[in-house]
Amino acid sequence: MRDFSQDHHWLSINTATVRKSSGRDLPLPQIIEACAARGIRAISPWRDQVHAAGLDVVSGLVKQHGLQLSGYCRGGMFPAADAAGLRAALDDNRRALDEACELGAACLVLVVGALPGALDGRAAHKDIARARAQVKDGIAALLEHARAQGMPLAIEPLHPMYAADRACVNTLAQALDLCEALDPRPPGSAETPALGVAVDVYHTWWDPLLEQGIARAGRAQRILAFHVCDWLTPTRDLLNDRGMMGDGVIDIPRIRSWVEAAGFTGFSEVEIFSTQDWWLRPHDEVLDTCIARHRSAV
Repeated sequence: MRDFSQDHHWLSINTATVRKSSGRDLPLPQIIEACAARGIRAISPWRDQVHAAGLDVVSGLVKQHGLQLSGYCRGGMFPAADAAGLRAALDDNRRALDEACELGAACLVLVVGALPGALDGRAAHKDIARARAQVKDGIAALLEHARAQGMPLAIEPLHPMYAADRACVNTLAQALDLCEALDPRPPGSAETPALGVAVDVYHTWWDPLLEQGIARAGRAQRILAFHVCDWLTPTRDLLNDRGMMGDGVIDIPRIRSWVEAAGFTGFSEVEIFSTQDWWLRPHDEVLDTCIARHRSAV
């Protein structure tokens, strides 16, 4: 396993981690400048932040500072209640993929979606199997564009608490089943797959089959991204109370050892949503803490 204790060469900052500074929105250009000033080599920006700043502006700053993108957040949200909604979702995903290409991202992360309308508290139906079928069909349709553009897609399985509203793919095994059905490839393939997975410890740490799933992903080199934060106990908010690495109960170094044993050699991407803690602190403190914890707790 790589030694992270001496530097932060393999640290990436998911820009959600510092989307607020002292409780106020922090523009993406300022986030980029703060990361570059600290020698952070990679980021993973969110689309809403990119749109607010302007794609051309963000692309220019990324190139100016020589930054890499460990991923682009996010595509997905494929299920819909009708054919028009399905078409709109696919069109939006194609735009997200084009943006990822413009920014030179390593992959487009997919949070696949779940029951249509559930995020707004008005689920159109209760048929999760239908939602999963629409996810499969949506990824299959997007893959054609992804292959043509050379942009890998990374399915991110989310914790089962999000199965109704954000992602009906909830285990690494489910995500890999989709990969193998839609993008078959022989074991030992060396080139980057068109379809792979993003392993986020917050969503996967609980899974008793996680080690086996990571090894399975490694056999086809499907791990495209690795996200880190921590699970606090008690958790005060199921979405926006992620902990800084080392403050919770996830054995992050153990999971990283599995991921690296499976062949992953990319960035450890810090992704923290924290309305009651880290988003209330100055972004300088948050970034400096990310650097320190990347060395000591990842």
